[in-house]
Amino acid sequence: MSDDPSGELREARSAVLATGGLSGAQLREALTVAADEWMSTRLADVPGVALAAVGGYGRRELAPGSDLDVVLLHAPGADVSELANSLWYPIWDAGVGLDHSVRTVDEALSVAREDLKAALGLLDVRHVAGDSELTGALREQVYAAWRKDSRRRLPELVEAVAERAQRMGELAFLLEPDLKEARGGIRDVHAITAIAAAWVADAPSAAVREAYEWLQDVRCELHRRSSRGSDRLVAQERIPVGKALGVDDPDQLMRRVFEAGRTIAFAVDEACRRATVASRPVRRWGRRAAPVRRPLADGVVEQDGEVHLARDADPGGDPVLALRVAAAAAQANLPIAASVTARLATASSALPVPWPAEARDAFVAVLGAGRPAVAVFEALDQAGMLVRLIPEWDAVRCKPQHNAVHRFTVDRHLIEAAVEASALTRRVARPDLLLLGALLHDIGKGFPGDHTQAGVERVPVIARRMGLSEEETAVVTSLVHHHLLLPDTATRRDLADPATIEIVTRAVGDVATLELLHALTIADAAATGPAAWSDWKAGLVAELVRRATASLAGEHVAEFEAVTDEQRALADAGELAVALNGTQLTIVAPDRPGLMARWAGVVALNRLTVRSATATFSATPAGRMAITTLEVAPKFGSMPDVDALAADVRRAYDDTLQLEARLQQREQTYETAAVAAAPPMILWFDDESHHSTIVEVRTHDSEGLLHRLTKVLAAEGLDVRSARIQTLGAEVVDAFYVVDSAGRSIDDPSRRAAIDAALIAVC
Repeated sequence: MSDDPSGELREARSAVLATGGLSGAQLREALTVAADEWMSTRLADVPGVALAAVGGYGRRELAPGSDLDVVLLHAPGADVSELANSLWYPIWDAGVGLDHSVRTVDEALSVAREDLKAALGLLDVRHVAGDSELTGALREQVYAAWRKDSRRRLPELVEAVAERAQRMGELAFLLEPDLKEARGGIRDVHAITAIAAAWVADAPSAAVREAYEWLQDVRCELHRRSSRGSDRLVAQERIPVGKALGVDDPDQLMRRVFEAGRTIAFAVDEACRRATVASRPVRRWGRRAAPVRRPLADGVVEQDGEVHLARDADPGGDPVLALRVAAAAAQANLPIAASVTARLATASSALPVPWPAEARDAFVAVLGAGRPAVAVFEALDQAGMLVRLIPEWDAVRCKPQHNAVHRFTVDRHLIEAAVEASALTRRVARPDLLLLGALLHDIGKGFPGDHTQAGVERVPVIARRMGLSEEETAVVTSLVHHHLLLPDTATRRDLADPATIEIVTRAVGDVATLELLHALTIADAAATGPAAWSDWKAGLVAELVRRATASLAGEHVAEFEAVTDEQRALADAGELAVALNGTQLTIVAPDRPGLMARWAGVVALNRLTVRSATATFSATPAGRMAITTLEVAPKFGSMPDVDALAADVRRAYDDTLQLEARLQQREQTYETAAVAAAPPMILWFDDESHHSTIVEVRTHDSEGLLHRLTKVLAAEGLDVRSARIQTLGAEVVDAFYVVDSAGRSIDDPSRRAAIDAALIAVC
């Protein structure tokens, strides 16, 4: 035995980690063997004592950062404290995590009966060293107790799985998932195995085992790169982890991770359902009540809380049966039995093309069911039937999003959009087209090029395959083509400008399509995430729709009142004034060049984000007054004190605020090392306003950006009539309506080029 056991353990582990080309299952096995050999040398000749591995160590699945989970077993009355210390302290000294206990077999069983975590760990008990009969006795009795107590323990396990999912989120839809703890992660496979050990469900399938091994491989590489053995796959680790596993494309790495998570999540749901059914109380004499079969649709019944096929159902001779099953399950909010999806996947005949009306109606019924549609689509997807129905779906399946505003993969976002649209079907004349438009609006993200154009090219093919008429196909295609029209126009263009309304009316053509597009906009934003929608944006979109609806109906479109009576009264007073009404900040001041830049600087100093800005002018006896209205929101905490804000406005107007110095100091304080993924872009629009030229800046967000941009515009001799400021995650799209000092548009290419260069320089 070595005089330096901790050094011996360190060297053994280091030798494994330094072995070239060793990764995945081979690495986990080598780390396990190294730990076993070290343990065996410490306990080889001790009678009546056994060292047992449990948990991940028991499963021979040690990752570089894994703890050693061990139980030192001994006969009743034996004193093994000195032996235990000789084991534990070298492990700690070697810097290896340790989860240990010292127990008799009866003590270990007693703890397992009361502690679910301990019981699950002991289900993986494995002999390492010493008296193998002790370990064997413990394993045999642990499994016997688990099966005997299954009606009590399985509900506890199901509840733990649900609680962990609620706390950690879904692995398949997280930007930086915890590979072990998230729903669909490594821990869920342990739950499936434990349920199977109670003889109430099948052991993990080959697909689940493959998914599990992949997550373990990714976790191993994460541990190798992290001194703390992190299980969270953060964005900066995607490229190195992928390369270590032979996957050069980080998107492909994440797609495989997401696919694994969905496979496991679907399987653990099925196992938990089996566990729940098995845990129900039995009638007297040990018999459960006979199952009741309730008809749901032609060839479809409910039994034991699941959707089953009727006894005379014929998948091969009834091509619409699979969709009837899906519609019945979604409308009744019931899961489809695993045996049913397996049978439908292998025995169903292909739908004729175009689909018959019954098939299309059933598909729309799934979409219209709301939240239950998610589980039904997942069942179809896992069985390979969704791609069979919509072959284009494979291109978006488990595809990561590249915008942090999105919380779901592309395919799940589309399903979530349909779920959100189902709540809006009473607002439109064609709810079926709304639901189909929601499901397909981003289908183009699975194909090269602009995703909207790619969708426009493919959606007509899908719609005709589903049996839609040419008119219906045209409407759904229009929804896909213009699904960003309303939010982009409302947040980037001036609603007071008649040209803005013309942009919308030319695109949609009629009121019915506009209603559909409005509902799709709401559903798309809600499915994207909280950052994609707000009361402010909803109000702008609703006002745009109202005005466009009036125009399409041939009604008079009332002039958009950019200035309220209260604001005009402030201007008539002829003095600088500040008013804060909720999130609307009004600043009235005698006109002078560069006011927008000053106000942008003041709001930045007061930790406010500008959502939109409008500058108008009023002639008063005291002279021309500038009325600037800004829609603002606090970056942190609550809105600032209006008196303090007004004082800063006055000092900025009088040039006593030292605005530039304070902003520069603030920018340095909040400076980050982040690098924008793409360079800034400046766009000019000549035909989207009746009174101004629009210059649009698309760039990475940064502290004080709006002040710098508006300062450049002022220095170039431009008046900002209005502005629409939009922040999308870490990116901004800022549109400024500008004219020169004489009120003319900006047409000269050389002048535009100079302005472009100046704006890019401050981005």
